[in-house]
Amino acid sequence: MVCADHDHDPHIFFCTGLLYDETIMRLLFDLDKRDYDPAAPEYRRPSARALIIHGSRIAMVYSRKYRYCKFPGGGIEQGETPVEALVRETAEEAGLTVIPETVLPYGYVHRIQKGENGQTFIQDNYYYFCAVQDDPVSTHPDEYEAEEGFVLVWVTPEEAIRENRTYDHGPWDPLMTERECMVLELLQKEGYI
Repeated sequence: MVCADHDHDPHIFFCTGLLYDETIMRLLFDLDKRDYDPAAPEYRRPSARALIIHGSRIAMVYSRKYRYCKFPGGGIEQGETPVEALVRETAEEAGLTVIPETVLPYGYVHRIQKGENGQTFIQDNYYYFCAVQDDPVSTHPDEYEAEEGFVLVWVTPEEAIRENRTYDHGPWDPLMTERECMVLELLQKEGYI
């Protein structure tokens, strides 16, 4: 089993019955482009992302086509809890099986910007520490994930940050890759990696 050490961080806490409720998570930071009309209709797409740390390396999904690293995870579907989404998305994208009882909240990033069709895009990205089973499973990528050549990588924060800040990532909004860099930097600053 691979697991991060959480005992030394005063920001990680457990509330019986509330562990998976995003309302107990701390705000890590806001990413607000201020490029939207405040009166525009809102489109909300929350996500859950896995922080799987092993020594000085962290599990990330790498796009071979667009050369960026992102934390395993993705959108929370209707009727799904953040942790259910975390478990599902981590298996689909990275081939890693999250052990649900090891999941601990880290915090969330609030992202807001102009979306498609004049809407305001709002995304709260919930980050969780977790351990995974030793044996990988088959991935089940979405069509765009397969087209991008998603692959699991174990990288140092510096490697992922360099990749995300050096290259053009095609059609992807730079705010997404910068979000991941800022979370990596915060994990380093707080002594997790």
